[in-house]
Amino acid sequence: MKKIGQFIYLFFWQLLSFFGRKAPLQSVIFILDKCNLRCKHCSVYAIAKPRIKTLEKIREELEYCHKKGSRFVDFEGGELYLWKDETDLEHTYTINDVVDLAHEIGFYSVTITTNAQLPFIDTHADQVWVSMDGVNEWHDKIRGEGTFQRLQANIHQYGEWRKKQSRKTAPICVNMVINNINYPCLEETLDYVKNNPDIDQISINFHTPFEETKELFLAEDIRNSIIDKLLQYKHRGYPIMNSYSGLKAMKMKDGKTLCTHKHCWMTNFVFSDGSTAEKCMGFTHNVCDSCGFSMGGEMYAVRHLKIDTLLSGLKLRI
Repeated sequence: MKKIGQFIYLFFWQLLSFFGRKAPLQSVIFILDKCNLRCKHCSVYAIAKPRIKTLEKIREELEYCHKKGSRFVDFEGGELYLWKDETDLEHTYTINDVVDLAHEIGFYSVTITTNAQLPFIDTHADQVWVSMDGVNEWHDKIRGEGTFQRLQANIHQYGEWRKKQSRKTAPICVNMVINNINYPCLEETLDYVKNNPDIDQISINFHTPFEETKELFLAEDIRNSIIDKLLQYKHRGYPIMNSYSGLKAMKMKDGKTLCTHKHCWMTNFVFSDGSTAEKCMGFTHNVCDSCGFSMGGEMYAVRHLKIDTLLSGLKLRI
């Protein structure tokens, strides 16, 4: 009965959206700035006084998103496994408490993203996304020496723990952001994921050229050739999370992608300072034409009723 109710909600959400209602279906909430890495594409580590939200603040933000219509939530950082709330002298809250709170409020699916430098066994999330930007030295070039070895060990530890559980556990999806440093290792990474029993899928994004890191942006012809290659690998049965239609929408022509900002209202954002946005930070920074976020392609495909995208979305979230 629970899933039937969810399907009904999604049907009417889609129906009403065609009559002009623009309510988010997914929320991304950043709960802290604190991190334990210094990645080339990110500046969170440079924040002198990292912001860390309390559980009550996160509750307010979850309720805000739920009232707007959102039913799926992704928690981001910083590194989520550094998050703690010690305002209650009798209990220290961790990321599992945040996940439980989202379920309690009524979100259908809760995702967490981690750099996997710390163990994440016993997660309460519905999905775990691990940031992995290649294999071996390719990952380390972006995230620091030794980071791939720790990531690999913690994913394997989670896989061994998962085998012993009688309850349903969260699948692992590694999230690769392709840039002009790591794109040569794409095929090696896809083979690694396909042959690793502890990893369920890989999600592909491209570097979006924010001002501070625009030197990592891929040339249009390289990006398009990579998408063609990904479509071939997906057809061969490689566990690529992106849908066919979503990947095609990420192609560029004359400096622009198909997945423009006009569809991005499907996801709303709550940032670590508590500010909110109805579209992603790419819109705020005026880089939508070069968007590399996979959700941009997937949202474009959903709005154009691409059946493969709709089905993969249901499988992923419901």
